[in-house]
Amino acid sequence: MSDKERIEVCDCDVIHRDVVESAQKQMPEDEKLFDLAEFFKVFGDSTRIRILWALEDREMCVCDIAYLLNMTQSAISHQLRSLKQVNLVKNRREGKVVYYSLKDEHIKHIFDIGMEHITE
Repeated sequence: MSDKERIEVCDCDVIHRDVVESAQKQMPEDEKLFDLAEFFKVFGDSTRIRILWALEDREMCVCDIAYLLNMTQSAISHQLRSLKQVNLVKNRREGKVVYYSLKDEHIKHIFDIGMEHITE
């Protein structure tokens, strides 16, 4: 294992109670952390990332997204359902066409931060 891959660990078993207590006071409830983990799981799929990226500055219907990503409408609809469940996208109907867009500006901000991080 190279030095870069090696994880440094303590050689002692001292507990720094003040640090632990401070972290414990700031720790959100388990339910909130579970919800946050579920939220971030959605970003773990490249198809969903591509859909969100496509919707960054525009609304699109399922047909357009499917054509853009070279996928079936059924596959896109399935992914949009997942994105809608965690409030990342919203939709509106205009006649027979349903348009999707990002739920709010927070999603753009998450993407900007993520891109900044991976391009450092």
